[in-house]
Amino acid sequence: MNQLSEQSVLDALRQIQDPDLHKDIVTLGFIRDLRIEGGDVSFRIVLTTPACPVKEQMEDAAKEVVGALAGVTSVRVTMDADVPKGRGLGEKIAVEGVRNIVAVSSGKGGVGKSTVAVNLSVALALDGARVGLMDADVYGPNVPLMLGAGDARPEVEGNKLVPIEAYGVKLMSMALLQPGDKPMIVRGPILHGLVKQFLTDVLWGELDYLIVDMPPGTGDVQLSLAQLVPVQGAVLVTTPQEVAVMDVRRALRMFETVAVPVLGVVENMSYFIAPDTGTRYDIFGKGGGEKLAEQYGVPFLGAVPLGMEVREGGDKGVPVVVSQPESPQAAAFRRVAEEVARQVSIEAMKPELVVLGRAK
Repeated sequence: MNQLSEQSVLDALRQIQDPDLHKDIVTLGFIRDLRIEGGDVSFRIVLTTPACPVKEQMEDAAKEVVGALAGVTSVRVTMDADVPKGRGLGEKIAVEGVRNIVAVSSGKGGVGKSTVAVNLSVALALDGARVGLMDADVYGPNVPLMLGAGDARPEVEGNKLVPIEAYGVKLMSMALLQPGDKPMIVRGPILHGLVKQFLTDVLWGELDYLIVDMPPGTGDVQLSLAQLVPVQGAVLVTTPQEVAVMDVRRALRMFETVAVPVLGVVENMSYFIAPDTGTRYDIFGKGGGEKLAEQYGVPFLGAVPLGMEVREGGDKGVPVVVSQPESPQAAAFRRVAEEVARQVSIEAMKPELVVLGRAK
């Protein structure tokens, strides 16, 4: 007698655990649209991010455990994603349609923070996520240039600005509103208003992630963002040398003070591989970012090697994940994007996991 049923399929799928959320994919509600027609079984696995680094392994495991059931002749698995909405905090305003806000910050300038923000955003978009990039570095807004959108001008629709789109990413920057070399000379209260306008007066639409490229340091813009909206987490960018790591420590403490989770540390310009000899040079020192992450108990999101491809991509307005997708730098940025998406999902699912734990 054929004992194949929805329950037997779900029981088999309970063997598969999400490595980050530490529960099985049935309990987490990842299995959708389960259908059984004779011996043919089909279902969707809806993950918490399209950038899931274990997506293929999970698909293979699902096919294996269901395919091993008596009476199963075929298994069809569709991989999908539904990015959970981040937790709301206190009286902070929400940005309509935006599920998660992620700040990319650094303790000092010159560590490639904007380069990381741009390539992180484009990598997430390449993975299928809906991504916006808000250039909050008011004094040095370089993001439009790095995305090849320096000459673009946003339109106005219903008293709101329509963001520029580049490489699948929605972009807003002060450089789009005040082009040229005219300097921004503004004080704290005005900065607060600008940050609020970029959050509420821009038609961001439905976004899984709004990446915010912050100015370096721990000043007014960081505080304004933390006060105005529920920031899902901060990504801290450093280079290996001690002077950069020291400043990142201050940034890490600042985000802790304003109750913004630190998603992890990215070590940019980590090392250089000579193209002619293959010799590795640790130009800026070695391992500072990884040691910092370990010291403060936050994830190490990855190391990005130094390379001319990154600089050339930024200057030409074609991010390296697009211009040189097979390069070590592009591969590193893609891994960083997967790790950031993973940490955002962990943060977003924390309240749900508590509820599930109580219900159990």
